[in-house]
Amino acid sequence: MFILAIEDFYKPILAKEILGPIIVLISTFIIFSIIAKLAKKIANPPKVQHHTKLFDKRRAKVSSVVFSNVCKFIVIIIDIIIILKLWGINSSTFFASLGIFSAVIGLAFQDVLKDIIAGIFIVIENQYAVGDTISIGDFKGEVIDLGLKTTRIKSYEGDIKIISNREATGIINYSLEKSLAIVNVYVSYEEDLLKVEKVLEDLCKRLTNELPNLRGPVEVLGVNELGESGIEYRLSVATKSMEHFAIQRKIMREIKLEFDKHEIEIPYNQLVVHNA
Repeated sequence: MFILAIEDFYKPILAKEILGPIIVLISTFIIFSIIAKLAKKIANPPKVQHHTKLFDKRRAKVSSVVFSNVCKFIVIIIDIIIILKLWGINSSTFFASLGIFSAVIGLAFQDVLKDIIAGIFIVIENQYAVGDTISIGDFKGEVIDLGLKTTRIKSYEGDIKIISNREATGIINYSLEKSLAIVNVYVSYEEDLLKVEKVLEDLCKRLTNELPNLRGPVEVLGVNELGESGIEYRLSVATKSMEHFAIQRKIMREIKLEFDKHEIEIPYNQLVVHNA
């Protein structure tokens, strides 16, 4: 009698309806751990060259999140099917009801889902990130926040534009690659061009060593135009993204100082008044 009582006590516990789901949950925990390790590897790729530059860690991080969530979703669906089968429930009927519910929710939040999907692809495709300078339509500024639903852009005047991610189209990103500073300077036709070119070459060598945020040497490209009032020379240098305006201003200042030092004339329009 005692043995029969023990069997009656443990029989529900050992039944597949109880023991089966426990095994499924333990297996799920192990699978989730494996997924987490794989996602971590995706988020921290080795530093290898990828399309001439290091693999974008922002893209890797979002890719790891997407990979992790998709894998976990698939595992959970499989777990539900297995547990329902262990409990003798028709899974097709359950998922049919779930499908109707999901369709209603999807219709109610379809714009939100579009924004979330667009936000994921913005980062995966490396379209832009926080700190980048971009323009969308006629609005240009710095990305100060990138969420899954909206993007916030701050212009140089301080205006903030909030745009839904699904509407972020026709984007121009000024921060993905290096910028190019171009400086044009005129000299008088009466100047000795060999002297002018020597002064500019020496200046470029000095500025290459002095100016910050450069991505190459300052170069004299040569005569760019024979203008009405003078000869135009062009200088250029690759700079860190969006630093070209500051570099151009510094180069122009140094050219003026150097030309004054060597008495090289920069032509300008003059108004001559004749008294009757």
